Amino acid sequence: MILITGGARSGKSRLAEQFAAQQGDNVLYIATSIVTDDEMAERIAIHQQTRPAQWVTHEGYTELGDVIRHKAAGCNAIMLECITTMITNLMFDKTGDIPAEEMDFTAIEQRITEEIEDLIDACLASPSPVYLVTNEVGFGIVPDNLLSRRFRDIAGRVNQRLAANAKEMYLVISGIELKMKG
Repeated sequence: MILITGGARSGKSRLAEQFAAQQGDNVLYIATSIVTDDEMAERIAIHQQTRPAQWVTHEGYTELGDVIRHKAAGCNAIMLECITTMITNLMFDKTGDIPAEEMDFTAIEQRITEEIEDLIDACLASPSPVYLVTNEVGFGIVPDNLLSRRFRDIAGRVNQRLAANAKEMYLVISGIELKMKG
């Protein structure tokens, strides 16, 4: 399991794609984004168009440990983009439009932790290298609202757990990677 983190538009995805492509043509690309508006639909379409045609794509953000367990055997590499989008989707999966003050963040984090632990188990057992892309959300200011602060806290704890289990870890800033582990 190789973790690649950094800020938005830092070059994380490009690096993960390069690493995955170096393993061979048979790559499983796990895309966790969902279409929420026209702008997101356009972003997803651009990603789909720029990926190598021979890569197999799985679109989803739940039970990704099972996806890896069932599809890893025939792959040269697996790339999951992105953990923070997965966390966002899982947060809103159960809460919808409930105001942040009414959300049960303990239950939400427990659900996310279960998904992440299963993902880690599958990555560690995978015969193929798994490249996980995540955003480092802790470099900025403390958010001014409850939901954003809780998201940042949960994402930070998830990233710590992933980093602790990763064989290698890279931080990407302005397109330059720095190997942090491995």
